[in-house]
Amino acid sequence: MTRRVFLAAAGVAPLAAAPVRLPIRKAVEFSMLPASLSIADRFQLARDAGFEAIECPTTPEGPVAQEMLQASRKAGLPIHSVMNQEHWRSPLSSADPAVVEKSLEGMRTSLRNARLWGADTVLLVPAVVNPETTYGQAWERSQRQIRKLIPLAEELKIVIGIEEVWNKFLLSPLEFARYVDEFQSPWIRAYFDVGNVAISGYPQDWIRTLGKRIVKLHIKDFAFRKRVAEFTPLLEGEIDWGAVHAALAEIGYGGTATVELPGGDGAYLNEVNRRFERILSGA
Repeated sequence: MTRRVFLAAAGVAPLAAAPVRLPIRKAVEFSMLPASLSIADRFQLARDAGFEAIECPTTPEGPVAQEMLQASRKAGLPIHSVMNQEHWRSPLSSADPAVVEKSLEGMRTSLRNARLWGADTVLLVPAVVNPETTYGQAWERSQRQIRKLIPLAEELKIVIGIEEVWNKFLLSPLEFARYVDEFQSPWIRAYFDVGNVAISGYPQDWIRTLGKRIVKLHIKDFAFRKRVAEFTPLLEGEIDWGAVHAALAEIGYGGTATVELPGGDGAYLNEVNRRFERILSGA
């Protein structure tokens, strides 16, 4: 007789298994680190706070990009992804060829940054729906332009991670999955932001729907209080982190997750890291 059968026969419910710490590497946004410090000191501060990787912005200036590479190596803090910077100012969904070319060039720079730094992903907001650009136009135009980037992404071995943001586009997990799948390319995947979908959906639902399409995660909390939507400190919003933990375990996600919050000093970053660890541990 097994222990479980014995306990059941005795009318004793077995203890629930404790949540397992997710095999996810904790990263921080470069923008969260104090701008008053040198680049090298910012990397070291992030490392000292307990982070294991960092996400850096597009850096077109060659000497600055090299400085970030050296800071990464010195602190032992890998740059795991690049936050593309041009997609909001110059969306790929624009009808203006000059705007689109500026956006494409920003992505080319981001992809080359990633190769230089040893990162494996570039985050891309694919389109912006606005009074000048319909939903259908945003879909068709952005996909057409992103396909132009796939050969370079493949050459450099860098994944383009499509992120869902508050851009009135990709408003459901089914739609997001379809958008990614239509490229039929291993170099186009989903960069899933847990906090961004909480205004109208449930992150755990999106995670299960996107599944293996997810290449990276952004971590932040969210609340809708007194008719005001706002991002909050971790563990102080309305996201069901236990459900998120279970969904990530279910799909077997074992990559990197980057916390995306306002910046602060060393004490603040230590507290962010502590809360981040609680989320990953299912506590």
